[in-house]
Amino acid sequence: MDKFICLTVLLSLLSLSSAAYSSADDVVELDASNFQSEVIDSDELWLIEFYAPWCGHCQRLEPEWQTAASNLKGVTKIAFIDFTKHKQLAKSYNVSKPGTILCFQNNKDKPRRYKGARDADAITEGAMKALKDMVKERASGGKKKSSGGSSSGGRSSGGSSSGGSSDDVVTLTDANFNELVLQGDDTWLVEFYAPWCGHCKNLAPHWARAATEVKDKTDGQVKLGALDATVHQATASKYGIRGYPSIKIFRKSFKSETPVDYDGGRDTSGIVSKAMEYFEENIEPPTVDELVSQEILDGKCTKGICILAFLPDIYDGGKAERNRYINMMTVLADKFKKQKWGWGWSAAASQSDLEKTLNIGGSGYPMLVAMNLRKEVFALHMGSFSEEGIRPFLHVLTYGQGSRNTFPIPKGTSPVIKAMESWNGEDGPPIQEEEFDLDDFKWDDEL
Repeated sequence: MDKFICLTVLLSLLSLSSAAYSSADDVVELDASNFQSEVIDSDELWLIEFYAPWCGHCQRLEPEWQTAASNLKGVTKIAFIDFTKHKQLAKSYNVSKPGTILCFQNNKDKPRRYKGARDADAITEGAMKALKDMVKERASGGKKKSSGGSSSGGRSSGGSSSGGSSDDVVTLTDANFNELVLQGDDTWLVEFYAPWCGHCKNLAPHWARAATEVKDKTDGQVKLGALDATVHQATASKYGIRGYPSIKIFRKSFKSETPVDYDGGRDTSGIVSKAMEYFEENIEPPTVDELVSQEILDGKCTKGICILAFLPDIYDGGKAERNRYINMMTVLADKFKKQKWGWGWSAAASQSDLEKTLNIGGSGYPMLVAMNLRKEVFALHMGSFSEEGIRPFLHVLTYGQGSRNTFPIPKGTSPVIKAMESWNGEDGPPIQEEEFDLDDFKWDDEL
């Protein structure tokens, strides 16, 4: 029996640590030893996924990535890197989480992030478009300066040397507006200006500084552009521009709708704040994963706060009740996604060491804990285990106000996870009751 349990645990560990793609696939496996020779020194287009075995987004992408690799075989390279094993390589390209896809074109030093849909058709289409762009760049004898189009041309930034660069403000024209703004996958804040406009000149340095800051904070997923409305009148007229500067917001996934009129501040902080509002609406919600390995816990909790739910045993409510709790956690994870917390769950008493560290179990299940490994503290939610009951607890964490139920993680200890199989999504197997023949018992009066 003990040997069987050990074998089961070993197989679970091997399944978690093994790569999802096999040598029979058309997906190329990369690592730190072959990345330079395969990717950097090549003239080919590479689409590379930074993969983690425990990542829910990666698991959902896997069959689509394999199909795309087959579609593009001989045309371009589709590959993956194990994010958990090559974090330094990931860090060198500002990749902070698994599931990120980078597109390496002509300039291998500046890959672009793939932000399209994650199905095989969209990936194939995106790769063909990137390949077409590579051919255009080579035909023109040069490489693009950035992924967002040309720099801000001859427009003066009014002295943006204090932290901003006019190169991060994309120059828009009648010729490139549709391709960059309307057909692109990014959110755009577009300033329609006139060279002689005093207010436009005052805005220019703030616009440049905000462009740089927003680019850094959003990994280029929100862009700031500028269009000379006195020259490119067709585009300006299309959007009813009559005064300068006018700012319009073209939201990702809503390009077919009327753009939003900008109503934020006209200084750097106001522009950045408004840009981040529209960035956050497109942040992909985190997954709520079962804590079945140390790797999963570390991925959820090492970067900041993680929210951990300890749910009742499967025999207390069955799969319906457990799924209700997990779905509720998923809704909350989506509502608080801009906080970038990790979210996970564990079944009652399945991770006894972790529960002991966090003082879980004495008050029954379900329980909710917020843990911050950096500060070596955790907070217990003592209210109702419902969406309405948990929200106030999460709001307190959002504003960094602390909790009366905050405790230090015992010194010299760190949360430990026992490797185990994931829940199969079903009710618990029937409990076999042993039958007894009462005739076999000796009663008191027989003694």
